[in-house]
Amino acid sequence: MTDPKIENRLKALIAEERRALMKGQFDRISEIIEEKRALTQHLQTARLPPKRASELKDGLRRNQELYDQALAGIRNVASRLGDLNRLRRSMDTYDRQGQKQTIDAPVSNALERRA
Repeated sequence: MTDPKIENRLKALIAEERRALMKGQFDRISEIIEEKRALTQHLQTARLPPKRASELKDGLRRNQELYDQALAGIRNVASRLGDLNRLRRSMDTYDRQGQKQTIDAPVSNALERRA
C-alpha cells in the first residue's frame, strides 16, 4: 500500500505543474519536476488501486501534452525570429520576368540600442 500523503502531494503537484505550464512559468516547472520525479519513484514500488493509478497517469499525460505544445510554440517563435533576422540582412524578391533577386540590407556599424 502507499502513503496517502505522497499520493495527494503528487496530485497537487500535477495540478500546480499544469497551472505553471498554462501561465508559461517555466522557471517554476524545474522545481516541480524534481519533486515530481522523487514522488513518482516512491510510488512505483507502491501498489495503487488501478483507478487511483489511472487518475495519476491521466494527469501526467495531460501535462506531457502541454509540455509538447509549449515546446512546439517555442520552436515556432525561434523559427520566426530567425526568419525576421534573415530579413534584416537581406530579402529575396522576384522581378517582372520571375527571376529571383536578393536585396542586401545596407551594412550599418551603428550601435543598436534596445530597451
